[in-house]
Amino acid sequence: MPRDQLETVQLQRLQTTVRRLRDHVPLMTKRLEGLADPSSLDDLADYPFLRKTDLRDNYPFGLFTVDRSELARVHASSGTSGKPTVVGYTKEDLAIWDECVARCLRGAGVEPGWWLHNAYGYGLFTGGLGLHGGAEEAGIGVVPVSGGNTERQVTLIQDFAPESICCTPSYALTLAELLQDAPNSLKVGILGAEPWTEEMRQSIEEQLDIVAVNIYGLSEVIGPGVSCETADRQGLVIMEDHFLPEVVDPDTGAPLPDGEIGVLVLTSLTKQAFPILRYWTGDLCSITREPSPCGRTHARMSAIVGRADDMLVIRGVNVYPSQVEHTLLGVDGASPHFQLVVRREGTLDTLTIRVESESDGADSDALTSTIKAAMQSSLGIGVAVSVEPPGSVPRSEGGKLSRTSDQRAL
Repeated sequence: MPRDQLETVQLQRLQTTVRRLRDHVPLMTKRLEGLADPSSLDDLADYPFLRKTDLRDNYPFGLFTVDRSELARVHASSGTSGKPTVVGYTKEDLAIWDECVARCLRGAGVEPGWWLHNAYGYGLFTGGLGLHGGAEEAGIGVVPVSGGNTERQVTLIQDFAPESICCTPSYALTLAELLQDAPNSLKVGILGAEPWTEEMRQSIEEQLDIVAVNIYGLSEVIGPGVSCETADRQGLVIMEDHFLPEVVDPDTGAPLPDGEIGVLVLTSLTKQAFPILRYWTGDLCSITREPSPCGRTHARMSAIVGRADDMLVIRGVNVYPSQVEHTLLGVDGASPHFQLVVRREGTLDTLTIRVESESDGADSDALTSTIKAAMQSSLGIGVAVSVEPPGSVPRSEGGKLSRTSDQRAL
């Protein structure tokens, strides 16, 4: 769709979303008081942000625009840092979700008639059921394995011979360790739910002999399927007829031009049960509205480079786990499995990077020195490094993997 035509559709749907929120959600009625309906997409910047704390403060159903009797399904976050964030879907919402995920899978090269080994968690987490419904919509068979029980997963991959797999990137590495060099049927991996680097992609592709494609989504917006790379992997194509993207300055909230990295802000355009207006995702990326080489005209976002709230400040320097991963994957002898341990000594925070060697017989002293030098160059600060035997660092068991152990409160 040409961009001018797309923007006309977006504006009409944005106006409907604003009215729906104003009429049905008390919080938004108050926040939108005195603000006119948008007459152009530029007016979006006049509206306030919606943040995760707003969802928790209105737990469980305070931001829904339909009665609970109209809901076909609810999902929720894990709630590890407070009350869970609860989201809901009408039947029409679920159909839109299936359509978005189906687009993602087909664009990534997953063919009708293939099987998808679905290792995302089923249940309140949106990953498993989100990919499941979209695959069925696209004519793709599903092996609904869910997360965990890794040895069983390996057996099913070898016995059922699926052509595609979806899971977190860290779990793909866990599976690759067990599959090792054994032949497998996999051709395409749809990986997401956590930031990952190009170096990690290369490692996954080499070990599993697949094309690894990045998918993005979050439960507050809809779940997986907000955007996804196509097979050419030139950025994640955003389903812009359903989700309106912005990138804003993490400190001021001011809109940033295309190409600059900032916080991704998303507005839903077609959701009925749980529409959102300017949701502050906390994810850092850039976007471009130049047409994709594959012909798609929707905006494309870069891979997530980190989270504004995951950033560590060590002696005045901003450190993201993705930076550490990027550096480690360039060091010979270091595995991609690592953990950041943050402690406080007096008034200063210290960072220790736990990293595994690729083999038991590695020279840990030499590897430690190499990693320290690489981190000094990459991060701009000196850090402690602990090189440990293979298998020492926590692995993903199917869900998101926390890379940071914050021990300052201890």
